[in-house]
Amino acid sequence: MYKEIKILRQHGIQYVKDLRRQPVSELFRGRPVISPDITGKEIETISTLCPSGAIDNKYGSIDLGKCVFCRECEFCLKEKIKFTNDYRIAATRREDLVIRPGIDNAVRLNEDVIRKEIRKIFRRSLKLRQVSAGGDNSCEMELNAAGNVNFDLGRYGIEFTASPRHADGIVITGPVSANMAEALKLTYEAVPDPKVIILVGTDAISGGMYSGSPALDRRFIGEHHIDLYVPGNPAHPLTFINGILDLLSVS
Repeated sequence: MYKEIKILRQHGIQYVKDLRRQPVSELFRGRPVISPDITGKEIETISTLCPSGAIDNKYGSIDLGKCVFCRECEFCLKEKIKFTNDYRIAATRREDLVIRPGIDNAVRLNEDVIRKEIRKIFRRSLKLRQVSAGGDNSCEMELNAAGNVNFDLGRYGIEFTASPRHADGIVITGPVSANMAEALKLTYEAVPDPKVIILVGTDAISGGMYSGSPALDRRFIGEHHIDLYVPGNPAHPLTFINGILDLLSVS
């Protein structure tokens, strides 16, 4: 017993006490800030440099739904672009993921598009079925981490289930390959109403680096209402957790 107590003391507190205000490293790649005085020439340079087409070649805005957070634009224009360590970047509207020059506002969930039944029914308990629709296992690993001893998402009654029939919604990762399109559809149909759809990661939100590939079939995304977009490549557990808690209005 003495040996076990000694080990516990050495390990200290492993879990994150406050998931809403947890500080992270300054090196964390979160919400970018773009200087208002960025020039047309500079915009042209970084838009050409961007590997995923996330930077608008006219206005210089950065679409977090396409961004792979490589920071090449920041390395190129250190005085004009900075990726902050703000991890609360989930949104309820696709257009709210676009960061524009001169605007240093945090990404916030649009309350007008959140369905009332979500907070009424799922606020105290939300069960999710994760679907890897052609993912590379990076976002899948981060979602796994969200439930580990450090983050312990289950403390809020939010957990992943093995069967869609036991779930309240689905969490989609990956660009949605043609081979997974039917499986995704069947999984969604197996979830009882009302159901939530959450996209996690750049690939799920826009197709990412695979956007436009003939190997993808993203019709499901276009045909259904998405309740939450969680950007990142991969999305960090804190980004996912805070996005969910904001969606459910959990303080």
